[in-house]
Amino acid sequence: MNVFGLLLGFSALFVIGLGFIWVIRGEYFFGYLWWPYTLALGILLVCFSLFIPFFWGSALMGLVGASLVWGSTELKVQAIRAELGWFPFRKEKIKPPFEKMIARWKAPTL
Repeated sequence: MNVFGLLLGFSALFVIGLGFIWVIRGEYFFGYLWWPYTLALGILLVCFSLFIPFFWGSALMGLVGASLVWGSTELKVQAIRAELGWFPFRKEKIKPPFEKMIARWKAPTL
């Protein structure tokens, strides 16, 4: 019996669940302007997963990378939710490098 698919499904559920948590906490402390950095990290992890020969390592790194890519698109939406009062809002956020340049870019959405 091959349980790889079943375990990978549970792993995906766990990684996606952690994705919700890091988006909420990440926006709270850092703000949505960090989206290019999380997007780049996610793309790098997905690309690096192509070169890992071990199935589990490759699959999990791809899942984490895809979760980071998804999360980078959710940061702006999470900022709106926090401003509406649905989540805690923190005015003093940690500013990203090149903040003024990133603020002019349109945040990605899915």
